[in-house]
This record gives sequence, structure tokens and C-alpha cells, in this order.
Amino acid sequence: MPASVLIVDDEKNILLTLQTSLQLAGYHVELAAHGQLALEVVSARPVDVVLMDVKMPDMDGLTVLARLMELKPELPVIMMSGHGTIDTAVKATQLGARDFLEKPIARDRMLVALRNALKHQAALEELRALRAEMGRYDMVGGGPAMQHIFSLIQRTAPSEGRVLITGENGTGKELIARALHQNSRRKGGPFVKLNCAAVPHELIESELFGHEKGAFTGAVSMRRGKFELAHEGTLFLDEIGDMPQAMQAKLLRVLQEGELERVGGAETLKVDVRVIAATNKNLEKEIEAGRFREDLYYRINVVQIHSPPLRERREDLPLLIDTFLKEACARNGRRPLSLSPDALAVMAAHSYPGNVRELRNLVERLAILCEGPTVTGAEAAELLPRSKGAPPPAPSDAASPQAPRVPASVAMPSGAPGGGFRPRVDRPFREQVEDAEREILLFALAHTQDNVTEAARLLDLERGHFYKKLKALGVKRGDKEPGIP
Repeated sequence: MPASVLIVDDEKNILLTLQTSLQLAGYHVELAAHGQLALEVVSARPVDVVLMDVKMPDMDGLTVLARLMELKPELPVIMMSGHGTIDTAVKATQLGARDFLEKPIARDRMLVALRNALKHQAALEELRALRAEMGRYDMVGGGPAMQHIFSLIQRTAPSEGRVLITGENGTGKELIARALHQNSRRKGGPFVKLNCAAVPHELIESELFGHEKGAFTGAVSMRRGKFELAHEGTLFLDEIGDMPQAMQAKLLRVLQEGELERVGGAETLKVDVRVIAATNKNLEKEIEAGRFREDLYYRINVVQIHSPPLRERREDLPLLIDTFLKEACARNGRRPLSLSPDALAVMAAHSYPGNVRELRNLVERLAILCEGPTVTGAEAAELLPRSKGAPPPAPSDAASPQAPRVPASVAMPSGAPGGGFRPRVDRPFREQVEDAEREILLFALAHTQDNVTEAARLLDLERGHFYKKLKALGVKRGDKEPGIP
């Protein structure tokens, strides 16, 4: 799509002459005979660059420039004048003009100025995109689990120790790896990643160590591997538990010696790389089963950081939801949304088997499909996935004067008695979540006749985590859930 140029000048012959020149050069051109019309055009539709005269009746070009900078600060504007002075050019630059041309306009000089302005604009947009990409790696959370991770990162990042990150899929293991790199002495070097589970077994050696031309069928040129690309930086080996055993031995040698040979090559290459590995498997069990080398395990497991599942850090849900919702609305061009207390309660009660990755996707679904400005509990329940056999969400009672309630199938375990926790708008969200969790724990204990092991199993919680929840919420063994005999 050609770049759009708005020409602003009160002289008709200049407008037409410049229009012809720019159209022949491949630009889309719009014309404005005075400053007010220029402001209206820029407000109404996208314009890539403005070419504007200084001397115009009613509103001079410098005044229009100042207003354009208020309206769209990053819009490139090139000023032109037949009575140009150094003072005028300096003032235009101070107001935000990208360039200044003297009349009569030299066609080549004008085209160079336009190309430079558009290149500068493209560079700014690329920088914004990169900053947005970097923002994705900021870690969100303030609860005990995340504070423990932050502490480990702070202590481990400056060292050269290898790190093994464990945790379920979707818990943010790559975020931890990036945080380690960005807070290390290698942060000026590359961060290179390889998903060991995504590469075919016969190609993983080439991916890691590179290959020489003709090393195998299809190797039409020399290729550097991930280790070379990560020299003086960090190599993140994701899902290392899925690495073939033959490659585990070769990886161990590189970690021990700090040198490698490309596939099909004889030259020994020295590499200086810090390796961070991650897995969703229990490597100790993999060792017992003979699927993972014990010596490699000890090489990569100098420091271990466990990334907890979302169900073990529910205290971070409000902050995560708020962060993801702002990002999703901005990314999809939607006006800002907020969640009602009952919508937050519905979101907090979901189990999130896909962890933070699932939460991010669900929040984006809300941002795209909900009209807003406030997401109701009924909308949240409708858009959340339901487990097999679960009844559909209750119909919205938005027309009722009372606030909509969280459907019982979402807020309470199946079979829970009525009259329990109900969301309210006059109490803090965190307190309401604690009330809901307390009632769920009480119900599970009553249902299992105070059998903690069975109650934890039914709620899909670790037994130790179940005990911690009981203590944190002040639940005493033997307390009875209302409605349970």
C-alpha cells in the first residue's frame, strides 16, 4: 500500500504540481488548501506524512504544525517556504517539523526528504514493537510463590551457574529464563532458545551444533548452530526432558569441554555459553526409567527454580487479569474493559489446567467478545470453558435490579448446598475470594468426613498445599460447612 502524503498550501498551482510529482513517484496524495482543512483530514483518516507551506492566510503553517503535534505527536511534517529564513527553520524544527524545504521545491530533494521521514517513522514503529515484545517478558505477581522466584532470580542471575526450570506447561518457564538472562552479566549478548520437543530427532544435532556444507542431503550451505549463535550469551533449552539420549551424551560433552564440532566438520570450535534448561517432566523419574542421563541432570541442575501452576498462586489472579486485560484491549483496538466483582469471582473459581497461558487467552477472549465497559459474571461464565458434563451457565439476570450471581456450578463444588458464598460489590475482591476458598475447603472436608488426603485429591491440590490453605484461611479441622449434617 503506497504511503499517504497530505500537501497543505494555499496556492492551487503548487498543490497540483506537487501532486503530479508525488503520484508519479508512487505516493497516494491528498490536498488541503488551508490549515483548518489539514487538521480535519488528519483527524479523519490516516496520513503518513504532511508536506506544508509556512505562509498561509487565516492560519499560518507554524500554527497548524503546533496543533498537528498536539493531535498526533509522531506524525512526520515537512515544512516548505518561499521566504525561508534560518529563524523560521529553527522554529519549525523546535515545534516538531522533520525537515524544511525552500521553494521552488526541487523534486529530488523533496523525494529524499519524504523517504527519510518515512524511514524514521518506520524505525519508531519498530522500536515500539520491540518494546512491546520486551514487555511480554515482564513477570507479574506479588504473592509468596512469585516473591520466592524473584528472590531466586536476583541471587542466581549474576552468576554463571546453570539453571534448571521445572513446572507444568503454561506456567512461564521461558519468562523466568529471560529474566535470568536480562539480569545477568550476559544481558548484552544474545538470548537463543530451542524447543527440544519441537525438533525432529534426526535434526536436533544440526540445530544445536550447526553443520558444514554437504554434511547431509539438503545441507546446501554451512549453518551455525544454536550454541554458536548464543556465544557470550544464554542458550535456553526448553523441554530438555524430550531430548534423544544420543544427543544427551553429545550435549554433556559440550557442557564439560566448552567446545563442539559442526555436523560433517573437523574443526573444533570454542563456545562461551550459559545454558538454562526447562522441563515439564520429573527428570528424576526419567532417570530411573532410563530415559535421561543422570550425569547430564547434575550438569544442568546447579540451581533449580520451580515455576508453580496457577492454582498454587491464586492470590496473583487479580493482578494477572488486570494486566492481561489492558494488554488485550490495546492489542485488539478495543476500549478499556473492567471486570465486575462477580466476573472476577467466576474467573477466580476456574481451575486453569493450562495455567497462565490459558488465563491470558481467556482474558483476550473477554476483551474481543464482550461489549463492555464492564464484564458481567454471566458473560465471564459463558466464555469460560466448561468441563465435560458440566451444566451450561445460568442465564443472565442483568434485567433484574439485583447484581447477577455467580452460577453455582462455577462458584461451588458440584452438590454444594445453597445459601453459601455470594459475591458482593461492597467488599474487597481478595476477601471475597478467601471466603469462597474457605467455603470450598469446608465443603470438601465435610464431604470426605474430615479426610484431608481425599479432600485434597478431589480438589486436585497437593496435600501440603491443602494444609497451607487451611492454615492461611483459618480453617480448623472439624468445622462444618453450613448445610452439611
